[in-house]
Amino acid sequence: MNAPRVSFVSLGCPKALVDSERILTRLRAEGYEIARNHDGADLVVVNTCGFLDSARDESLNAIGSALAENGRVIVTGCLGAEPDVIRAKHPNVLAITGPQAYESVMSAVHEAAPPVHDPFQDLVPPQGIKLTPRHYAYLKISEGCNNRCSFCIIPALRGDLVSRPVVDVLREAERLAKAGVKELLVISQDTSAYGVDLKYQAGQWKDREIRTKFLDLARELGEMGIWVRLHYVYPYPHVGEVIPLMAEGKVLPYLDIPFQHASPQVLKNMRRPAHNEKTLERIRGWREISPDLAVRSTFIVGFPGETEEDFQLLLDWLDEARIDRAGCFKYEPVKGARSNDMGLPQVADEIKESRFRRFMERQQKISAAQLKKKVGKRLPVIIDQSDGMSAKGRTKYDAPEIDGVVHVTSRRPLRTGEVITVKIESADAYDLHGFAA
Repeated sequence: MNAPRVSFVSLGCPKALVDSERILTRLRAEGYEIARNHDGADLVVVNTCGFLDSARDESLNAIGSALAENGRVIVTGCLGAEPDVIRAKHPNVLAITGPQAYESVMSAVHEAAPPVHDPFQDLVPPQGIKLTPRHYAYLKISEGCNNRCSFCIIPALRGDLVSRPVVDVLREAERLAKAGVKELLVISQDTSAYGVDLKYQAGQWKDREIRTKFLDLARELGEMGIWVRLHYVYPYPHVGEVIPLMAEGKVLPYLDIPFQHASPQVLKNMRRPAHNEKTLERIRGWREISPDLAVRSTFIVGFPGETEEDFQLLLDWLDEARIDRAGCFKYEPVKGARSNDMGLPQVADEIKESRFRRFMERQQKISAAQLKKKVGKRLPVIIDQSDGMSAKGRTKYDAPEIDGVVHVTSRRPLRTGEVITVKIESADAYDLHGFAA
C-alpha cells in the first residue's frame, strides 16, 4: 500500500516556518510522503498567517487555491485562531487548528489520510525536516509574548511567553551543528525576554549548570563554532551583556531590534516595552564595545496620532542611529488590535504613503553609506547560491531573505554553504560586490 502524500504551504514569519518544519518532521516520521504539488496529493496542509489584513488575504487565497487544485485542505497557523473567518470564505475545509497546535494538525491528517507505516520510508534526519537551505536553520527558543503592544494581536493568537528549557534548545542546536548547519538564526517573539516565565531556571548541560536566560544561551551557542545570529531582540538594559560576546567573535555582531518608532508619544501610544529607554545612547555604547556591530530594525509609519513632528523625530533619529538595515511598514488597522479603539486620529493613506517614501529614501542613503565603509575590506562570506565561478552570499552583517547580499566572483567553483573570504570591491544601496580572495 502506498504512503499517503501531503502537500504543504507555509506562510508568514520565520516563527511560523519553524512550526511548519515541526509538522513536516512529524509527517515524515510517520511515513507520509511530502508532495511538491497540490494536484495528486491526498491532502493539503496550509499553515497561515493572520497578523495583518494583507497577510490574512494571502492566507485565504492560498486556502482557496489549495481547494481548487486538490479539494482536501487542513488549515493551521495564526489565522486558524479565527475559524469563523475561514469557514465564511471556505466552508469546505476539512479541519482548522490554531498556531502551535501540532497534535491537532496530526489528528486531522490521520483522520483524512490514515498513515501507512513503512520502516524503510520513515527515515528522518536527526535535525528533522527543514525548509531552509542545509547550511542555515532557525532556532526557536520560545512561543508567545508577554508584551501588549497596541497594534499587535500576537499574544491573542499565540498566548503569553513560554520559553523552552535551555537544555532542550542547546540539544537542538547541537544536532543542527552536527548535521552541517553553519548558521543558527535565533528567533522568538521577544528573544531578550527568554526565560523570564521560567524564572531563569537552571539546567545541566554537559559538565555545568546553565540558566534559561538570554545571556547564558547566547554564550553556550557561541561555543559551538558556527555563526549565531540574534533576531527580535527588544532593547532592554541586559541586552548589552551579549555585546562582549560579539566583540570576542563568539556571536555574530548583529542585532535585529524592532524599534518601530522613535517619537516618545508614538511609542507610548504603541505600548512598546522599553519605550522610555535612551536607545541612541545604548546603541552608541554597544558600538564602543563592538565597533562593527550591525543593527537592523523595523518601523511603522502612519500609526494613529502620528504627527509630522513625530515623523520628523523618527527621521532625525535614523540620522543619529545609523541603522545598517531597516524595513518600514505603513500602519494597517488589524482586527482585534487595541490601537483601533484608542480614539486617536487616523493618518490619511496619502500621508502614510508619503512618509513611507521619505523614510525609505532617508534609510537608503544611510544603508549605502554604511555599506561603503566595507569597500576594501576582506570579509567572511557564507555562500547561499552558487553558479560555478559566481555566487551570492552574505557577510556576518546580513541575515538571509531580509538583508542584502554579496555578489561574489571567483577563480574556482564555489559551493553552497561554504564560508570564504571575499575582498569587497564595490557597494551599492543594498548589496556588496567582491572577489573571492
